[in-house]
Amino acid sequence: MFSDPVIADMNRLARFLSFDQTAGKGPSGTSPLLILLGNAILPTAEAAFQALAQGAVSRLLIAGGIGHSTRLLYDAVQQHPVYRNIATEGRSEAEVLYDIGLQHFGLSPENILLETASANCGDNALQARRVLDGSGDQNTNIILTQDPLMQLRTDASFRHVWRDRPDVRFTSWPVLVPQLVREGESVRFAGTAQAGLWTLPRFISLLLGEIPRLRNAPGGYGPRGAGFIAEVDIPADIEEIYARLRPVLEAGYGDRSF
Repeated sequence: MFSDPVIADMNRLARFLSFDQTAGKGPSGTSPLLILLGNAILPTAEAAFQALAQGAVSRLLIAGGIGHSTRLLYDAVQQHPVYRNIATEGRSEAEVLYDIGLQHFGLSPENILLETASANCGDNALQARRVLDGSGDQNTNIILTQDPLMQLRTDASFRHVWRDRPDVRFTSWPVLVPQLVREGESVRFAGTAQAGLWTLPRFISLLLGEIPRLRNAPGGYGPRGAGFIAEVDIPADIEEIYARLRPVLEAGYGDRSF
């Protein structure tokens, strides 16, 4: 059973990682390009497709090849009551999501670019730039949408890859910021839409795994570590929350699911 302080700490860490720069409002500005990074949280793709269909963005790039988390997307699609007709096995994340956009949201192929070679978050940024450069796209207003718990690292990866282009502005839009609420003897995600979200073990794995990766120090991905991402400021209170949560979650909750 989660204590109220543990739930509060998990929610604070989830808000930090989700890095919503739109105040929950989604794309704004002059015809931005939206980059959807392949992930298994289907509401992120649905919101991206709706943004393109409604003209909130001018173009959509779907980025994602086959990596260690691709099976999670396959499972989410195969278990979905509407999207389970979409072929998954052996296909890139971008191709799977592209078919959902065309078949279930009525999107036009001419407004969509695909990147199907990347295998991880950092490679997403490299390969997305390759595709955009090859297409001649000169948009400097770019919206990034990813699994919310990977949103902050995605922003840092893209800022690193585009560090020679200070004219390019990235805005993070995670679509949703996951928050846990108590329900009887268990917990659930706040809101009514629960389909297509994380299992609790996956949620906990991301909460515990992202902070070490984001650190700008030996062992982290920042410039003073592996050099995979731009520098990320991790406030002292976030490090304190992580230090409190890690032993509690590793000891008792890693094998439970919603």
